[in-house]
Amino acid sequence: MATSTKHKKAKEGEEIVGEVEIPEKVNAKIENNMLEVNGPKGKVSKDFNKIPVTITVENKRIVVKPYGKRKKDLAVTNTSRSIIRNMIDGVLNGYTYKLKIIFAHFPISIKIKDKQVHVENFFGERSPRVIDIIGECKVSSQGEDLIVQGPNLEHVAQTAANIESGTRVHEKDSRVFLDGLYIYAKEKGM
Repeated sequence: MATSTKHKKAKEGEEIVGEVEIPEKVNAKIENNMLEVNGPKGKVSKDFNKIPVTITVENKRIVVKPYGKRKKDLAVTNTSRSIIRNMIDGVLNGYTYKLKIIFAHFPISIKIKDKQVHVENFFGERSPRVIDIIGECKVSSQGEDLIVQGPNLEHVAQTAANIESGTRVHEKDSRVFLDGLYIYAKEKGM
């Protein structure tokens, strides 16, 4: 793993501190509780205003301190550290989600236009199903696969989930009518 993390196991009333090491090729800065991480694969930013923690960048480390000292605050700290680790892994390696195009009778065709994915001829429908691409994700079609890639795990995962749910079959038995796009692989690396 590229990043190392440290935290103390909190005893009742003891101060909780979580740390995430910043690797060599990565830069991080925080402004108004908005953390921005830059690396070889791109830039990822996250707003921590709604998470009750204080984040500082010190000596190639990101320090996370919650407002309180309870067990719930330790959980919030660990969640924040996990989000930061995913951001660092994203700018170092990136993330890839793969979806399989499955159809029985009507051949589905995929077209990527601007920041949208058009799923055409789904169950013989005349108008395409249009799904938005979130953030800076790159979507490409390779044979029977649709590849979603990007440095931001939240944007890649949400785009793939939107594509999968955008081709869900309504008012029919989903065990029989299997047509659609389905996520089958989640990988690190682009």
